[in-house]
Order: sequence, then structure tokens, then C-alpha cells
Amino acid sequence: MHIIITFINIGSYHATRLQAAHKACQERGWQLTAVQVTDDTLDHDWGDFVSQLSIPVKTLLPVASQLYDTRRDTFTSVADEAFKHCLNELQPDAVVLPGWSFSVARAGLKWCRRSNTLPILMSETKEDDAPRFWWQEVIKSWIVKRYKAALVGGNPHKRYLMKLGMPSSAIFMGYDIVGNDIFHPQKIKSLPAPLKKPYFLAINRFIPKKNLEFLISSYAAYRQVVGINCCDLVLCGDGNLLPQIKQQIVELGLKNCIHLPGFLKEDELLPYFAHANCFIHASIQEQWGLVVNEAMAAGLPVLVSNRCGCFEDLVLEGINGFGFDPENHKELTQLMIKMNSDEVDLQAMSKASLEHILKFSPNYFGQGLIQVVEYALAHC
Repeated sequence: MHIIITFINIGSYHATRLQAAHKACQERGWQLTAVQVTDDTLDHDWGDFVSQLSIPVKTLLPVASQLYDTRRDTFTSVADEAFKHCLNELQPDAVVLPGWSFSVARAGLKWCRRSNTLPILMSETKEDDAPRFWWQEVIKSWIVKRYKAALVGGNPHKRYLMKLGMPSSAIFMGYDIVGNDIFHPQKIKSLPAPLKKPYFLAINRFIPKKNLEFLISSYAAYRQVVGINCCDLVLCGDGNLLPQIKQQIVELGLKNCIHLPGFLKEDELLPYFAHANCFIHASIQEQWGLVVNEAMAAGLPVLVSNRCGCFEDLVLEGINGFGFDPENHKELTQLMIKMNSDEVDLQAMSKASLEHILKFSPNYFGQGLIQVVEYALAHC
């Protein structure tokens, strides 16, 4: 059994999943090959994770960001042809594809149908990610029904695929995981504290959907209520909205209590995870939100927007954190006040986060991949 698993670009999360999938496949005597469309993108500065993998990796367009803009889809015909050539060369028994919106995924699905190969979908799309129009949903449904089975992030993603026509029995979970062990408190608590004061932590690209101006405004209201006993706020990341965010911080008089350390790579983020009091993710729209996995793996209580794909599966209301409406300033402000009070046991929440995220381990992805392939084989 030879399986190809496809990503646009292999970053840290994907490398972790591939290692788990490789281990699970080895136990069954299956062969696994990874394909990435490009070894570089314009969206993420992940670095080289391919060299850490113990499985074969094919790159369709090396250093593609210097030649094409993947976000504008100007290189789709080149990528599609390279993918077809790769599939013809490898002749896999099953091809695991990254969604339906990428042209290369549609090219892979078409190749599978022509060659009588099992096409398997990976998806973290949920219904409320964007406005839905009936004619687009009809096309989507037509595409989705041509996959034999799917591996998804969680329950909202499963429900959306079911609405698009895939049977519930064909949908398996486990797609959205990170390398939990990297963030374990026992490994990171000894790292030097980046701040001397208690702080809330948020990690984002500084783009509109991350809702950072809302978070800053809610934090300002929180400080007015709590006063001198309040926590600081650390906003890790960078992006186009940085000038506006800096201006807002100055206008609200928060320059001394909101910290902007910039874009940090994984190892540079670990001290911030290690010493935060609570993690906040305020996105207006988020297919999943893997940074919440990371925060929980670091043993942090979490406040998570109920628009995030991970909210339903990861947030245990009142146990490891709380959800909130990302358009309701008062609700988030009140939750920040609560997390700064005796109303909640932060240590108990920390323990609950750590225990719950163990269910979303790399092995969860590996077993999910095996289950989805075995289902596809049984129903081909």
C-alpha cells in the first residue's frame, strides 16, 4: 500500500503530522510519500522542516515564491502539471489531498478518478468561515462527493462536509494537531521569564481577521476596572496592521503595559508560553487556530473566540477556559477580569488544558489517517 499525502508547503505542524503518519503506516507495512507544492511561501517563514523527516518528500516547485505568487494562483497550471507528472511516476494506491479550493487538489482528484486511485480529503473548512452562496455550494458538493473519505479537524468541519453530502461514517477526525511535547510545561518552565509582571498572551499575524484592535480595546477596559493588580498584555507577531496597532496602543495610553516582541519562531515563543497567566485568541474567523493547541500544550488556561474552528473541540467551558463573542467587548473584558480574580482556579484550568490536549496528539493524526484509508479501501 503506497499513500501520498499532499501539502502546499511543509511547515512545523505538517512535519509533526507526517512523522506520526509514517510511524502508523510502518506498523502496517505501508509506504508513505509526502508531496509539497513549494518549499517556500509568501505567508509563513517556517524554515526547513523537510530535512528532519524520515520519509521521501517530493517538491513540485522549488523556491516557488521567487517565481510565482501562490496566493494569486498564477502558478496553478505549472503546479498542476508537475503534480500529475509526480503521480504518474509514483503510482500511489491512495492520494490524500489538501481540501478542494486549491487547484492542485482538484488536479489530484481528477488524476485519481482517471487512474482508479483512492482520493482522500483533508479539510478544516467549516460552514461559517465565509458567506455561502447556493450555486457555489452545489459545485462544492459535487467535488466533495468524489472523495472516498475525509480527515477533518473537529466537529464543525465534520458537520459541514456532511451538509455537502459526505456520509458521516466516511469522516474521521484528527487533522489539526501540533507537537504537544515541544510545549510541555516540564520542558519550558525553566526558561527565563520574558516579563517580570503577570501577563495575558496572544500570538497572531497582524491582519484584520485576528481582531487585535478589538482585543486591545477590551484589554483597555479591563485595566480600568482592575487597576494596579492587572496583568500586562503580550502581542507576539507582525503584519500589515502593526502601525495601526501601535497607534491604538499609544492613543489608549497602554504603551507601558502592552508588549510587541514581533514575529518569533517556535523556540523564541516558548518562554512566553512558559510564563503567561492565560492565552487569548480573538479571531473573527479562523478555520481552526493551532496556536490554541500550543497554548494548551503549555498548560495555559484559554479564552477563545467562538468563531474559531477549534473552540467546540478544545475549549471546555469553565474547566480549561471560556469562549466569547469576538464582537462583544464587554464579554471579553468581563472574562479577563474573571481570570484575574479569585473566581477561577488558574492552576486547575492549567491542568485541565494539559490533560485535554493530550487527546489531540500527533498519534491522533496518525490513527486518523489509517482509519480514513482503511474506510476508503473498504468502500472503493
